[in-house]
Parts: sequence; structure tokens; C-alpha cells
Amino acid sequence: MADETVLITELEPAVPFTCADATGIAKGAILEISDPDTVTTTNGDGDPIIGIAKREKIADDGQTKIPVYLRGIFRGVAGAAGVTVGKGIQTDTGTGTANELVDLDNDSERIVGIALETATDRQTFKFYLNPISIEHA
Repeated sequence: MADETVLITELEPAVPFTCADATGIAKGAILEISDPDTVTTTNGDGDPIIGIAKREKIADDGQTKIPVYLRGIFRGVAGAAGVTVGKGIQTDTGTGTANELVDLDNDSERIVGIALETATDRQTFKFYLNPISIEHA
């Protein structure tokens, strides 16, 4: 997988989540959550992000659990629009790869975390992983 995030500082231990045996997940992949307690690699800008894969999950290896970081300091890759220190960030799968990150849209409800450095397209930067999904009724 391109543009995996890299753990810099572990703030909490990884938590096990369910994943399909047939699913392959790269170490460092940004993950979305679905019911019940199941994760897959994000593939849309509006996905409900839960965390980052601690290790690789090989498809059809018989495993149905994967450890997921819910908080931490990571190094990520900026998408085409870039990121700005101190701003909320979201995935940029619409114009980039699944793990590229950009500044949060004004109307976004899916926050991955906060940029700790400013970066332009394809540059790496530090960020605080703190996923939040806000649903409006």
C-alpha cells in the first residue's frame, strides 16, 4: 500500500477490532469502522475513521482480528490540497490515495486528527491521530 502512516509516539496501546478473513490490510493503513466493530481500509472521504492498523493483515490468513491505534502521533502524507499546522485533517481519497490527508472541509463530519506540521502535496508531516465522527440529525 502506498503512503502508509508511521507511528512516532504511541499514546495508547492498540485495541483489537474485527476484520474479515478475506480482507488484506496494510500496516499503517487508515481504517474506517462499520457495524459490528469491524474495520477495513478507508476508501472514501466521508468514511467514519476509527484509527490506524498496527500490523499487516494478510488476506485469507485465517485471522479475523487486527490491532488498531485509536490515538497517537504519526507521520502521514499530505494530499494535493496540503495540510496546515493546528488544523483538523481528513482523508483525501477523492483526489489521492487512501492514506493521503488534507485540511478538513468546512462541512466535514469525519475528522482524522490534527496536523502538527504544515505540508504541501506529497510531503510527509506529523499529526495527532484523534478520530471523531459527528453526525447531524
